[in-house]
Amino acid sequence: MKNLKQIFDKYNIPYSLKIEEKFDKFFQFLIEENNKMNLTAITEEQNVLIKHFLDSVLAEKFIPKNSFVVDVGSGAGFPAIPIKIVRDDLNITMIDSLLKRVNFLNETISLLNFENAFAYHTRAEDFAKTKREGFDVCISRAVAPLNTLLEYVLPLTKVGGTAIIYKSSKLDEELKTAKNALNILGGKIEKIEEFFIEEQQLLRNILIVKKISKTPQKYPRDKNKPRQNPIL
Repeated sequence: MKNLKQIFDKYNIPYSLKIEEKFDKFFQFLIEENNKMNLTAITEEQNVLIKHFLDSVLAEKFIPKNSFVVDVGSGAGFPAIPIKIVRDDLNITMIDSLLKRVNFLNETISLLNFENAFAYHTRAEDFAKTKREGFDVCISRAVAPLNTLLEYVLPLTKVGGTAIIYKSSKLDEELKTAKNALNILGGKIEKIEEFFIEEQQLLRNILIVKKISKTPQKYPRDKNKPRQNPIL
């Protein structure tokens, strides 16, 4: 993939020829399958490299070695697939509510010969019924406003674990409306890491939320209530 080594080196992302080969395979498969179903509106190679691959792996440095990680609302596999490519030590679970995307994720797992990677067709609120507080790290990118998203990710995160949430530059207002949700759900903001991706003039915030206490059993609420009636 053109410029992958140069860009990964610039942003201190792990690189090897094996890693580049897997990104090449993933890119080709993503574009091929995108012709059959709508996985991404971003298809030009360098845009995919920056806006999907690089953007996804910016947070890998916050994930402890050998962690059990769940990606909520994986979509076409971002950020989980790129993170797994550069961090094969991680045990990765992806969940998505759309079956065709989950089928794509499982085919990608097979194509890239991943071990300890799984994709499930489920909603976060249903998954939490059996996997409650079962993960060291919960990641999510471009899924929902922060107060809604916290209700999906924190019930899956172990006490002492971390939720890593990808957000754009417009974070201040979301942080204000999410204060109550953080308190109720057992989270505390540990840090906000800001990245400027020069190649596309993009500002990216990565929010690190520490799980400091158990989430009350009533959360997450089902029947789409976290979206329709978010905690305020």
